[in-house]
Order: sequence, then C-alpha cells, then structure tokens
Amino acid sequence: QVQLVESGGGLVQAGGSLRLSCAASGRTFSSYSIAWFRQAPGKEREFVASNPWGGGRTYYADSVQGRFTISRDNAKNTAYLQMNNLKPEDTAVYSCAVRSGPIMRPRDASTYDYWGQGTQVTVSS
Repeated sequence: QVQLVESGGGLVQAGGSLRLSCAASGRTFSSYSIAWFRQAPGKEREFVASNPWGGGRTYYADSVQGRFTISRDNAKNTAYLQMNNLKPEDTAVYSCAVRSGPIMRPRDASTYDYWGQGTQVTVSS
C-alpha cells in the first residue's frame, strides 16, 4: 500500500510561482512512475505532467509546457511540481498519482494505482 501526501498549494497572484510536493510512503520510490493531475471546479480531471520509472521521457500538457517542471528525489521519496508564471486558469486541486514500474499511457488517469488527496492552488488575476 502506498500513501501519498501533497503539500505546497496556496493562493498566488498571476505570474507567481509555487512548488508542490508529493511525499510517498511504502515501497521504494524509485520504482514508481509518477504523475500530476488537476481538477478545476465543474471540470473534468486533466493530466498535467508525468515522470516515468527508470528515467524515461517526461510528458507535459500543452497548457503547462514551458511553465511547469516535474521532478523527483528518490532519496526523499518525494516528487515535485514547480509551477512558474501561473495563470488564473491554473486554479485547481492538484493531485499526484503513482504506479509501480513502467507505464504505457502516462496521460491517462486510469494508468495510476495510488492517488493523494490533493492540494488547492488558486491563482488570482
């Protein structure tokens, strides 16, 4: 069983930055493929970024490409999402998700087995 706890959300003005963290317990963190998703009020959950097991290709949603960076520190069992140049449309609950081993569809939420509770990010204009 894996437990994921997100932190780092908050209220920020447009153009500002936040760094989200996702702390994991359980199995060796380096064996996980990791992703961040977000869900805004009244909207479906959407893919944000993924960082696969074994150092493979990192994927980003077009809407965040060039502004957000996903990373991981396996020694700390923690994943991060650095968010720069935030926009009001980035307002959402951000959740991390993991799956052990390699993955075939990194943008698909059904790929991931374990999810955190989420952290709220609010960007004011």
